[in-house]
Amino acid sequence: MSTVGYTGRVTPGGPTDVRGLRRATIRKMAVSEMSNNVYLVTCTATGEQLLVDAADDPERCLALVAEGSGRLDHLVTTHQHWDHHRALAAVAAATGATTYAGADDADGLPVPPDVRLHHGDVVTVGELELDVIHLRGHTPGSVALSWADPDGTTHLFTGDALFPGGPGRAIGPDHTTLMDDLEERVFGVLPDDTWFYPGHGDDSTLGAERPSLAEWRERGW
Repeated sequence: MSTVGYTGRVTPGGPTDVRGLRRATIRKMAVSEMSNNVYLVTCTATGEQLLVDAADDPERCLALVAEGSGRLDHLVTTHQHWDHHRALAAVAAATGATTYAGADDADGLPVPPDVRLHHGDVVTVGELELDVIHLRGHTPGSVALSWADPDGTTHLFTGDALFPGGPGRAIGPDHTTLMDDLEERVFGVLPDDTWFYPGHGDDSTLGAERPSLAEWRERGW
């Protein structure tokens, strides 16, 4: 399967967009009136799977799992905002997947996570290793997941911490904290061809967004 045809543009009720790589397959769909993105990462060598944000519509989330290998081993919630975990309890119960969330957001979720994530942790999905990046500000415990494909670019799942056009909304000191973390932990260490997958809307690359960092910091939200 190749990357040809993948755009990252999805709509609620529309088809899954599929990005096929040699070591992994990344599937993206949108759910709910808020057009939340849900991602499924499949290790091609083992069939082990990770779902990022069971945001809404348990039936569609489970159908997404079935589009892959049919099993769900890991279920990460990027942050505690209600629109990103409305299907969490149902999907976790139906699949028995190990649940994860940032330690500082864990108590705000309807399902206490099996694993509380901290900056620098690693989530292993078959032969894939995804690095945990704690990005404070949009919520106290927001986490991103970064997978460096040995065959190509880095793939970064950012939740609501980073979108094309700016960080997730945070005011005053929280905005400063989020910008500090983004500049130090994301833009400061990952290459420009890193492809990132946000919690809503289209994807982008760090290189496309990097020229706007100073503008984002100055606008204050």
